[in-house]
Amino acid sequence: MEAPSMPSERPGRIMSGEMAEQPAVLRRILEEGAPRIREVASAIAARSPRFVLLAARGTSDNAALYTKYLLEIRLGLPCGLTSMSTTTAYGARPDLTDVLVITVSQSGGSPDLVASAKAAREAGAITLAVTNNPDSPLAAVSEFHIDILAGQEKALPATKTYTASLLSLYLLVEGLRGGDGAAAKVLPELAALVLSRQDEVRQLASRYRFAERMVITSRGYGYPTAKEAALKLMETSYIPALSYSGADLLHGPLAMVDNISPVIAVVTDGKGGEALQPVLDRLRGRGADLVVIGPQPQVDAASGGFVLPTDGVPEELQPILEILPLQLLAYEVTIARGQDPDAPRALAKVTETR
Repeated sequence: MEAPSMPSERPGRIMSGEMAEQPAVLRRILEEGAPRIREVASAIAARSPRFVLLAARGTSDNAALYTKYLLEIRLGLPCGLTSMSTTTAYGARPDLTDVLVITVSQSGGSPDLVASAKAAREAGAITLAVTNNPDSPLAAVSEFHIDILAGQEKALPATKTYTASLLSLYLLVEGLRGGDGAAAKVLPELAALVLSRQDEVRQLASRYRFAERMVITSRGYGYPTAKEAALKLMETSYIPALSYSGADLLHGPLAMVDNISPVIAVVTDGKGGEALQPVLDRLRGRGADLVVIGPQPQVDAASGGFVLPTDGVPEELQPILEILPLQLLAYEVTIARGQDPDAPRALAKVTETR
């Protein structure tokens, strides 16, 4: 296991720099990575997988969940998130003939991910590793590999590797369906625009400096964003941040929301945002301190928020932009609380689970 990173000279210097790299990383994937991704997608499509399983941990698990939405909506392929312990702890060996198993990992080094991918390949699966390390053990045991081309990530909170994973997986799914992914070409410029508005996020962060708990909710393509935002806030600022699908929030957890409870709603401009409307109405009815990340009309109807440039951006691509102000929010809240987001306590960059 790698030793925890040492605190940086200026708290947050490394995380801040890596967040700022994201437009360039997205551009690199579109210009340099896309041809290889299309090759992999073509080879897999020729094998006609009957369904898909996704394996990941942490931030990569949220990227995998995003991919689940893409595969089921865009391709109509049944898709599930695996429980790796069934293989690594219990020794189960299901028949995975003609099943596509996608393992997502920044480092490609966690033993349970490697063991699970190896077992899947031995069980007849088509195995694909999506990592930021083409020389990793995970890439070595998988039949196919996609390098997300994010460059070395030194800060413990994953930022650029998350958005790089989302874009790479989007291009994979587009390749599987015979698309060219051209809609993604607007992302580098829009990402730079969002990141240039850090002062807006800093003002927003002031309301959460002393928060004891936060709730983050969304639906559809935005739900993985809500989960990733909660993870970022917890691992950097140590604020308990609870993420819920809007539908699940109404099934009980809504009872804990009151007029002093901060709630962040990720409102995707599309069907997911439409499905979230009844939840937003209920939250307003309870007097929640509601902040919206999304299109202008939704922000105007809340007590605050961050307007995303979603015009002309397909709903399935908006998560790559949605997470950016939330990464900045985690950073700014952590700095405001006098902590260093580069090196959260008790964490290591490569987590070796079994």
